[in-house]
Amino acid sequence: MSAAAAEAGGEQAQRPKAGNGNGNGNGNGNGNGGGSSNRIQVSNTKKPLFFYVNLAKRYMQQHTEVELSALGMAIATVVTVAEILKNNGFAFETKIRTSTVEIKDEMRGRPIQKAKIEIVLRKSDKFDELMAAAAAEASVADGEE
Repeated sequence: MSAAAAEAGGEQAQRPKAGNGNGNGNGNGNGNGGGSSNRIQVSNTKKPLFFYVNLAKRYMQQHTEVELSALGMAIATVVTVAEILKNNGFAFETKIRTSTVEIKDEMRGRPIQKAKIEIVLRKSDKFDELMAAAAAEASVADGEE
């Protein structure tokens, strides 16, 4: 399964990237270089909000944690996704990191600073129960059509 692509603001188009699980990037396992297999890089221009909510749920079925990451304007999307998952009982946050990163602006040829956020969510004790209830509800809805 490939990870969702990330880049806020649309300055640089990125293709979806699958994590290789080795976490090599900037030395702390959180760089754009490798990334872990449970990282979702969120964009505010490419996919609808609930694409990321559902993707995070799928990742949490395979891993106990998922890391949501975004730059610039997409930070609001990441926070919203995390809050939806928390408020519906699927997850709780274990770590929130903020930083600034330097990205080369290809239009002007000079580097620009972008805000970055990384939110690590761990699946809740009720996660499997909630997912089973949602699956049962979906199968009932399919039977009614």
